[in-house]
Amino acid sequence: MRRSFKASNLYLWLVFVVLYAPILYLAYYSFNSGETMHGFEGFTWQWYREVFADTRLLIILLNTIVIALFSSAISTILGVIGAIAIHKLRKLPNQNALLSLNNVLIVSPDVIIGASFLILFTMLGIKLGFASVLISHIAFSVPIVVIMVLPKLKEMSPTLLDAARDLGATEWDVLSKVMLPFIKSGIFAGFFMALTYSLDDFAVTFFVTGNGFTTLSVEIYSRARQGVSLQINALSTLIFLFTLALVVGYYAISRRGQAAGSGARRKDRNVDWGLPNK
Repeated sequence: MRRSFKASNLYLWLVFVVLYAPILYLAYYSFNSGETMHGFEGFTWQWYREVFADTRLLIILLNTIVIALFSSAISTILGVIGAIAIHKLRKLPNQNALLSLNNVLIVSPDVIIGASFLILFTMLGIKLGFASVLISHIAFSVPIVVIMVLPKLKEMSPTLLDAARDLGATEWDVLSKVMLPFIKSGIFAGFFMALTYSLDDFAVTFFVTGNGFTTLSVEIYSRARQGVSLQINALSTLIFLFTLALVVGYYAISRRGQAAGSGARRKDRNVDWGLPNK
């Protein structure tokens, strides 16, 4: 048993090394005073200064953040509505059919989705730019939110909703004061997943950008084709740190919510037993 445990730990560390070693290598050379990654010549902040001095790059960064925030917020709202609608279906075959259609969008290749949106926007006469990118990001983010929210809905006991209705709660009260607080962790998870997917999406965005509008992933690809510059290393390092901050923030919010929930349950238990609250 101990040997198997050590082998699994070794395999896990090997996976982490394979995943993070290239990122650390890239970040290491972002501080190189030389112009290549063939040898570290000295420490410098030059490439980071060039990133923040590049006005066009900052505008693209702002475009990327705006698209990510808008698309994740809208897709979270639509995804929650869709998850609740699927959960309320009484016939299991209909529920499974909708879930299958939802999952198909997740597993479909991004190239096919991007090409499909390009054809759709061309047929409808929609100019490629901010609107086309936003619509595309919302479309591939909604199924992700549904997948994150639906398990929390299935964990909720139907008697909880029935009890609220028996106590005189309206349907809006049931939704806003019972259902949404219960699935709050799934909503946050769906929002952050949609946000990260939007920030690093390349394949779909590559097909639907136009009219001078682009995002960071497409811009990095365009610059990398012209030749590897350590400015790309610095930019990629900043993006990685931003994504890492989002993940840490999400887990901090989740743990705080769990701690608050356990504290509230402990307080209620003490009241029921006549114990002093701590």
